Amino acid sequence: MQAVVMAGGEGSRLRPLTINRPKPMVSIVNKPCLGHIFDLLQRHGINEAFVTLQYLASQIQDSFGDGGAIGMRLKYSVEESPLGTGGSVRQIGDALDDTFIVISGDALTDIDLTKVVAFHRERKAAVTLTLYHVANPLEYGVVITGEDGRISKFLEKPSWGEVFSDTINTGIYVIEPRVLERYKPGEAFDFSKDLFPALLAEGEPLYGYIASGYWTDVGSIPEYARANADLLQGRLMAAPLGRELLPGVFTSGEVEIDESARITGPVYLGNGVKVGPHVEIVGPTVLRDYVTVDVGAVIDRSIVWRNSYIGERAELHGTIVGRQCALKSRVSLEEGSVIGDHCIVNENARVRSQVKIWPDKQIESGAVVGASLIWGSQGRRALFGRFGVTGLVNIDLTPEFCARLGAAYASTLPEGTTVTMNRDQHRSSRMLKRALMGGIVSAGVHVADLLQAPLPIGRHHTRRLGASGGVHVRVSPFDARVCDVKFFDRQALDMDKAQERKVETVFFREDIRRVGYADVGRIYESQRVGEAYSEAFLAEIVHRKEIAARRFKFVVNYSHGTAAQFLPPLLNTLGIELIAINGVVSEDVGTRSFDEFQNERRELAAIVAALSASAGVIIDAGGEKVFFVDDKGRNINDMHFLMAFAALSARVTPGVVAVPVYAPSAIEATVAEFGGRVQRVRASAEAQMSLAAREHPLVVGDGVGGFIFPSFHPSYDGLFATVRLLELLAVTDKSLSEVMDETPPANVARLQVPCEWERKGRVMRVLAQDPRTEHTRQIDGVKHQNDGEWVLVLPDGDRPLFNVYAEAKDEARAWSLAREYADRLEQLRAEA
Repeated sequence: MQAVVMAGGEGSRLRPLTINRPKPMVSIVNKPCLGHIFDLLQRHGINEAFVTLQYLASQIQDSFGDGGAIGMRLKYSVEESPLGTGGSVRQIGDALDDTFIVISGDALTDIDLTKVVAFHRERKAAVTLTLYHVANPLEYGVVITGEDGRISKFLEKPSWGEVFSDTINTGIYVIEPRVLERYKPGEAFDFSKDLFPALLAEGEPLYGYIASGYWTDVGSIPEYARANADLLQGRLMAAPLGRELLPGVFTSGEVEIDESARITGPVYLGNGVKVGPHVEIVGPTVLRDYVTVDVGAVIDRSIVWRNSYIGERAELHGTIVGRQCALKSRVSLEEGSVIGDHCIVNENARVRSQVKIWPDKQIESGAVVGASLIWGSQGRRALFGRFGVTGLVNIDLTPEFCARLGAAYASTLPEGTTVTMNRDQHRSSRMLKRALMGGIVSAGVHVADLLQAPLPIGRHHTRRLGASGGVHVRVSPFDARVCDVKFFDRQALDMDKAQERKVETVFFREDIRRVGYADVGRIYESQRVGEAYSEAFLAEIVHRKEIAARRFKFVVNYSHGTAAQFLPPLLNTLGIELIAINGVVSEDVGTRSFDEFQNERRELAAIVAALSASAGVIIDAGGEKVFFVDDKGRNINDMHFLMAFAALSARVTPGVVAVPVYAPSAIEATVAEFGGRVQRVRASAEAQMSLAAREHPLVVGDGVGGFIFPSFHPSYDGLFATVRLLELLAVTDKSLSEVMDETPPANVARLQVPCEWERKGRVMRVLAQDPRTEHTRQIDGVKHQNDGEWVLVLPDGDRPLFNVYAEAKDEARAWSLAREYADRLEQLRAEA
């Protein structure tokens, strides 16, 4: 027997799930709804089917092909314009030359088709309708039959006043071909509205078979969720879901489940699913192929389609998430919400109950979405943030995204120019770097490949070559799942806002330059990268004899970064005894939690004390930041070290020292004591490097381990900062502990206060109108000073929050002052 599977449905009530796919291709647990229908046909010996198509027809054709992969023989009939249920079948023409069955491709059922066909033949019917009892018949055709099953009356989609039965038409028919001959192929007509009433009026044998078993029309979001739950809970006969990992937990492939995760079935896990530590999953829940669930997330009665990411401590309750979505940390999706394909919901955002987000939208951090987002492309607010272009690997930053980003960047540069590219050692960085390269050369710009090198060396070589710019790709020092793509200008400084906007404009408008095959850029390996840096580095160290005479013993934690390939020969040349920790360059690139970092600092302090070393340092994996331990095995506070280093620099070479606006006020007096002067600069790295390149101060420090030495190059350089400290100690004949003890403490406290993006401006306006604002020179944010104390409120450029810094005469008062302003910000936020 042949079958005709009706698969042309658009599924408007299932939107946004059906924006990018026809209704029959909406997945139910482990396969599309249409796939379950093919399984049903095969269980009843039907292996040949015509599939009628209209909406997004190619998706079904591409997915199932000729049916060979699933054991079927499939042929397709595509409607150019709607022909109705009957017209789409009639279009198949004379190929239907015997009794055939018609079944919907967007319903889920285990009705016994063999019994339906047997009933049809026994009654010698012209058409047999398969009927089913439902509680709410309003959305279906209602049918009345006699005791022998002969149909006496039916009505398509009645109102409650017209309901005369709970027996409805399932859309499964057994038909004799002759009844279609009254219509011509290509003529539009409907089975329920046109053909069946005509047959009934003519007295044709029209029968109804009241079926048992399971049947549901997957016609709305609640019905779709129920169909998934019913299949998981075994309420219908279906092909096996896969092997049972745990009671009620099924998978069709290889999965990774942390031993601390708790999974309560029924749950289906697709191939490649990763479930992280302390995750809780409560069924009925479906996680399709390659879904990643991060630490502490909770997923309850939800459906998540393939290639989506659920961030740490996110909560999903009775929700549906489309394909290739990214839900960042602490996102909350409430009951009945639906997230369309390719959406990004950023940190701490909440989507309210029953809200639907259409595909390709982005929800900002901290947003509360109370109404459905349908029209417009709410894409990224901007490409660039504090650390360049940043995102989760293979979620935000995919190879195709990076290829387009590289092409957009290169389109802002003159054709035929050269940029440098380098990366850290992680394979994710390598993947994204190669994608960026492809995009850059496609726009006619050459690439000088520095392979893998610390960020300071990449910047130094960019200036040395006279390149038009540079790109560095690294795993974020804060999160191993995240990569940063940093772009430099021709001075190897971070691109300024104007340059970033140019790249964003080209990227979002897709105004990308495509050159001819002869003008595609070249990729070549740059020579003498490390050697040139080392030569310039050593030329800057003018007190080499003094360093050698001190016979320093120095402990360095390289954080498994590429600095371990370059710094040891330099220290050896200067006569410094080196004890290396984490010096093997590996893909464990030093990303660590705050607690892990503090543990490493304590371990370093213990090693320095045990070995009686001169000092110790942790250099971050990128080679930019340094965190010191003195010779007494004491970890040094970053702000305290900034004050000490600034004073030590001015003592040896009086000059200007640049520090950020939140640096301790005592630094001015400390530096002035040795004939130096302090210049305040805005908090951003771009502002500090620009000042270094423009005004050439003695040193620039950011207060969080970063130092710039403009006489060498105007970028953060942890390798040079390490050696410069030892040079200063050698010249002054002091130990690091002596320098720290002579430097007054830095009593600076810092807090972060969340605030929605749309309220930040209003809060800052109220602060700016405060009379205390007028009495203080404002450089960055809003700063209030009073009787030797100050508070700085600095809006974060990347996140919906304020940074609050406070300084007072002692640490307890500083924290009290910071909390006082944090409370005030909370009040202003509530009133904004």
